[in-house]
Amino acid sequence: MQEGRVIAYASCQPRKHEVNYPTHDLELLAVVYALKKWRHYLLGNTCHIYTDHKSLKYIFTQPDLNMRQHRWLELIKDYDLEVHYHPGKANVVADALSRKAHCNFTEARPTVRVLCCEIGDIEMPTALEAELYNLVLEPTIKDQIIAAQKQDKGMAHIRDEIDDKKKACFKLDEEGVLWFKNRLVVPKDMELRKKIQDEAHTSMFTLHPGSNKMYQDLKQKFWWTRMKREIAKYVSECDVCQRVKADHLKPAGMLQPLAVPAWKWEDIHMDFIVGLPRTSKGYDSIWVIIDRFTKSAHFIPLKTIYHAKTYAEIYIARIVSLHGVPRTITSDRGSLFVSRFWEQLQIALGTNLIHSSPYHPQTSGQVERVNQILEDMLRACALTYSTKWDECLPLAEFAYNNSYQKSLEMAPFEALYGRRCRTPLNWSEPGEGVTFSPDLVTQAEEQVKFIHDNLKRAQSRQKSYSDKRRRPLIFDKDDHVYLRVPPMKGVHRFGVKGKLAPRYIGPFKITEQCGPVAYRLELPPHLAAVHDVFHVSQLKKCLRVPGEVIDTSQIQIQPDLTYEEQPIKILDQKQRATRRRAINFYKVQWSNRSKEEATWEQEEFLRTKYPAD
Repeated sequence: MQEGRVIAYASCQPRKHEVNYPTHDLELLAVVYALKKWRHYLLGNTCHIYTDHKSLKYIFTQPDLNMRQHRWLELIKDYDLEVHYHPGKANVVADALSRKAHCNFTEARPTVRVLCCEIGDIEMPTALEAELYNLVLEPTIKDQIIAAQKQDKGMAHIRDEIDDKKKACFKLDEEGVLWFKNRLVVPKDMELRKKIQDEAHTSMFTLHPGSNKMYQDLKQKFWWTRMKREIAKYVSECDVCQRVKADHLKPAGMLQPLAVPAWKWEDIHMDFIVGLPRTSKGYDSIWVIIDRFTKSAHFIPLKTIYHAKTYAEIYIARIVSLHGVPRTITSDRGSLFVSRFWEQLQIALGTNLIHSSPYHPQTSGQVERVNQILEDMLRACALTYSTKWDECLPLAEFAYNNSYQKSLEMAPFEALYGRRCRTPLNWSEPGEGVTFSPDLVTQAEEQVKFIHDNLKRAQSRQKSYSDKRRRPLIFDKDDHVYLRVPPMKGVHRFGVKGKLAPRYIGPFKITEQCGPVAYRLELPPHLAAVHDVFHVSQLKKCLRVPGEVIDTSQIQIQPDLTYEEQPIKILDQKQRATRRRAINFYKVQWSNRSKEEATWEQEEFLRTKYPAD
């Protein structure tokens, strides 16, 4: 400027390496640029530089300078200049020029101006009325807090006590703003406090931190009474946090063991082991059936193409013919066990069906453990003897039934028949140990009582161990809860949104309690295929019912509460040679997944899992 009038403007975009300069060097770079730009005006004359960066006033007396600042200082000393500090609020001219223009101004030529006037005179019908918008500049949070302080009666009371020197922690600055230990005091304005918490929690710069992190961030600048408690309550009631964040607590729900059976093969467990290699006889799965009292089991090879009628025939031939009709059958909610045919068959036989709650295999924990033992046996057999698994299955059943069980303190075979089975290592002479006296009945009764007592002690021991790693959780009727949608390996891919899908859906209303650790939920119509009774470990309490409930209709939820994706395209193929054969691999694109997320799968797996594709 010269004589109060602007004679030149200049602007420059920093280079790539200059962007990384610290703030002090960037401000000094602007001074150097101006001196070089207007050297012909400034050299030899006294000039004044106004800046909103106060530290530039002391550039000539600063003791420690880096090499860049030393080089620039040599240039600056060629000029007769004075640096003046100009506060940012008062530096309106430079601030206005440094802002990006929100519109482009062009001068219309006379012909264009006349044409615009003629078009403006034409009356044309419009479908919608024009809407007029006003640009409103909202004051900053700090300005809102200062304005709220002036209107709050509690703040006025604190100011009076400051004057009486009763509040040593509080102070007033020159503008009359109230501070607490260099932190801005927020008055008791719930809307203002919520706005501050929203900015610190839900904005893109914070992305839902935990309560402690959020408190540590806010307490640097703000203070109000019971601040930490309010922040903890705010975060705990955040709907997004409740749906997407993982729990780091002990699993909910204390162990509820099933009642010890009264007699052999009256109460049984059932489950399937699927996904096995198809044998020459066509078997690709195993039906595992266990007696809950003696722990004895039957392992039956199956084909997945069997219909429910075939399963019923096998069940009659292999179980009912040997052990009679059981009183109860405990199983998961597999398609066979919940089918109408199977239910009608068991009603006709007088058997009560007990199903586990969705995605809670602990209900059938005994059969799940036996499945693991059987799979390990078959792996060892295939590795050691190089035989097919269906050929090993009868001996695997014998080995399991003749092995010692800690909960029984005997083998299942001995618990079922009263004596150990003969093996090459456990031989006996004909007639040895056989009793034909009336004591045989007494011994059998004593053995049943002995097994019953052992099972009771084992259950008590297992419950005490399990409950140490669990926590009790109780809901009331009409409470709202979130429902966990758990991930699964393989082709279960978390649903439409992939891995970033929410961990919980809901909230849903509890309609009744169906047991010590099970609750019935009020599910929407599009989840009618899902069983509505859930174990407490799959639920999380909703502390505040939000105005909007997540739309689960867009998520393809299976009846077992998992997401499943289907292969839609083969993108590539490769072959890996081994000593015996060549294995084909295909790069598969899954439904609702991009090409970048395609996976390599074996041909055998794809043909087994998706035979029609």
